[in-house]
Amino acid sequence: MYKFLFIAILVLSVLTSRAQNRIFGKVTDAATGEVLPFVNVYIKNTNIGTTTDDKGTFNIKLSKLPDSLTVSFVGYRTLSKALKRGVSVQELNFKLFASTLNLQEVVIRPGENPAFKIMRQVIEHKKTNDKRRLRAYQFEAYTKMQFDIDNLAPKKKKIGLRTALSAVVDSQMYIQSNDGKKVLPFFISESVSDFYYNRDPRKTKEIVKASKVTGYGIQDGNLVAQVIGNSYQDYNFYQNYVSVLQKNFISPMADGWKSAYEYDLVDSVYIGKTRCYKIKIEPKRAQDLAFNGSIWIADSSFALRKIDVLVSKAANINFVEKIHLVQEALPVTGGTWLPSKTDLTMNLARISESRPGIIAKINTSCKNILVNQEQKQSFFDQPIVLADKANSSSESFWEQSRHDTLTAVEKQVYSLIDSIKSTPRIKHITKVVTVLATGYFKAGPINIGRYPYFYAHNNVEGHRFQVGGKTNIDFSNKWELKGFAAYGTLDKRFKYETSARFIISRKKWSEVGFTRKEDVERVGLMSEKLEDSYFLTGFSRFGDLRRPFYLTQTSGYLQRDIFPGLRQRISLSNRIFKPEYDFAYYRQEGEQPKVLTRDFSSTTVTFFTRYAQNEVFVQNDNERISLGSTTHWPIFTFKYTLGLNGLFGSTVDYQRIDVGVKHDFVMGRLGNAIYRLEAGKIYSPVPYPLLENHLGNETPFYYAQTFNLMNYFEFASDTYASLHYEQYFEGLLFNRLPLIKKLKWRIVGTSNVLYGQLSKENQALISPVGYNGTPQEPVGTLNKTPYVEAGYAIENIFKVLRIDAFHRVTYLQNPDVKKFGLKFSLQFKL
Repeated sequence: MYKFLFIAILVLSVLTSRAQNRIFGKVTDAATGEVLPFVNVYIKNTNIGTTTDDKGTFNIKLSKLPDSLTVSFVGYRTLSKALKRGVSVQELNFKLFASTLNLQEVVIRPGENPAFKIMRQVIEHKKTNDKRRLRAYQFEAYTKMQFDIDNLAPKKKKIGLRTALSAVVDSQMYIQSNDGKKVLPFFISESVSDFYYNRDPRKTKEIVKASKVTGYGIQDGNLVAQVIGNSYQDYNFYQNYVSVLQKNFISPMADGWKSAYEYDLVDSVYIGKTRCYKIKIEPKRAQDLAFNGSIWIADSSFALRKIDVLVSKAANINFVEKIHLVQEALPVTGGTWLPSKTDLTMNLARISESRPGIIAKINTSCKNILVNQEQKQSFFDQPIVLADKANSSSESFWEQSRHDTLTAVEKQVYSLIDSIKSTPRIKHITKVVTVLATGYFKAGPINIGRYPYFYAHNNVEGHRFQVGGKTNIDFSNKWELKGFAAYGTLDKRFKYETSARFIISRKKWSEVGFTRKEDVERVGLMSEKLEDSYFLTGFSRFGDLRRPFYLTQTSGYLQRDIFPGLRQRISLSNRIFKPEYDFAYYRQEGEQPKVLTRDFSSTTVTFFTRYAQNEVFVQNDNERISLGSTTHWPIFTFKYTLGLNGLFGSTVDYQRIDVGVKHDFVMGRLGNAIYRLEAGKIYSPVPYPLLENHLGNETPFYYAQTFNLMNYFEFASDTYASLHYEQYFEGLLFNRLPLIKKLKWRIVGTSNVLYGQLSKENQALISPVGYNGTPQEPVGTLNKTPYVEAGYAIENIFKVLRIDAFHRVTYLQNPDVKKFGLKFSLQFKL
């Protein structure tokens, strides 16, 4: 869903609901005209109703039109107004008068806030009421999403893409939003799924039985169908932090509730048959990630019966104007409470009041709840399953399976979106945004790209021109063919890569692949850690290439998921190194004298294991996308490499072990932390291009995989251990500064530490001169002192820019090193 949101917001940056019976309006103070938030709006003698938001507005949808609508608020007279018959959309504004009561003498004595007594009971009963205490539960979930563009109409006498897009749509294609504005729908989806939860060990599974998706830029609904279900609409306020849009909001029922919120006991009301305490909540600091609104606490169980909260524009979140979340819960067997209905409305992506924005509405409901019926562990092997033909359910199926009927306008939205997205202009914009996001341009069964590699200029190749691509699922749902061809005007040589990948199984994901490659590479930039950093590898081909060589590589691999979370891979690779600079090393075989050698080759067998507990994947065509661990467990990796001398002409014989741990976790008010620990050892002497050449960064851009003030090929080791650490403080520090907090900047702390050494045996292989007698640049080594760089960053500058400042703490003697440097990066982050 977040990738789709990203594409939708990019479209808006380029362009720089009515129900069958809908009543909307505003509630104000009759004397002062001030808006009244969180007022009860309801139909008398029923459980149907809502509350006003922070702007005093309300919106209610009704299948049957009642005679009247009533509003009530503590300190004001209750007021009812009649509704017009035969009018499906009505505006009803209320002006409330303060209550006038003849009060007897009131003596006010200091005492405790009455809401605190209730909240202490809420905290005391958290474990009893929290659904996580159940051994297991399951239910059928229905999820409906709709995304609309508001404020799309162009200004008069303005010419631009925004005007051009508005010309694509007819005035009849607009619908009316909850606040009465005209909006253009661009995405709608529905899903019906079965959701399962087991406590010990914690496992979840969702089987998407049916899915219906349409929207601009949606070429295949299978990926979207896997991320629009209940799994990503789970808001549990019994936890200390509630994740909304991957941001962690402190819950009003958190253990440290008093330090984050103000509480005010407002009323005692019935919701259904449950008598509840209505408590108004508001954050102590407006910029904090916290909620503002009301909670209803059941009077006997002290469970959360209902919550109606807002996140205001003042909160430190990008591209989000407002979040409105309403959730109701009901008791199940054993006294635990489960959410029965959740409604989430978000105003997204508005750059200014006059620019377009996105209104997102997500509604989830649950029924057929069963508790304490545990499933076998093997049942949870695949956390998200899309049933066969889930996207081909008939309309009669949906009429029977929806938990709530669609309104007349919602039924029209599907056809409206289909008619708009088929226009040539929308298709063109979608393609442009997809290329920017993925690096590939789709041309039938072929994706052409990636564009950062199309051109480069350096001292070895001169002007380098490259064209490449890969097949997509329109070509085959089993095979992926990939490759590129490049040519340099200076070296007058063709380079190429061709690879094939075959998907053996998607259930326990298994694949086999083969690659053949001939290209120019650089010592120190061959690491697998840079495979996903195609901007860095593309940029590194510009300028003077130090220690370049021609690499001929032939490799194959077999990969399989042994069980959920555990992936194993075995690969066989042969690499032939032909240096383009005066390189040499001492080669020795057995008791023979050392021989000065230029070229070398290696044949290796590699065993790789990766374990990530409770990691969730979704499938997109022929690729898998990790959505991370549902329990924030660390990811462990282990790799063993065996170099085989003599096999396929290999001239080196060695063993190597690498291990790694990566973990990101929530640290409460301190924000989020990410660390990456890596260590490795090479057990036999090898030519220095095969050592661990630690990743430097001489570009002006920030990359988390590198040491950002280290030069390329500055240090090499055969034994090493490193730590990369980032602390995201979110708005913890800047939110408390009166003027800075309006900018919504955020502080990030970083540190990179590296220990390493190079054995005497490996140092003995390094020749002081090249094969042609030219003095070689020495190989840098670390001593007992670690390499250390520390940094601090300000992110969220203009919402997309991050600037890192780094200080190099050790190894400052070399005049070529930078003691201080700035790095830049662009990031789309909420």
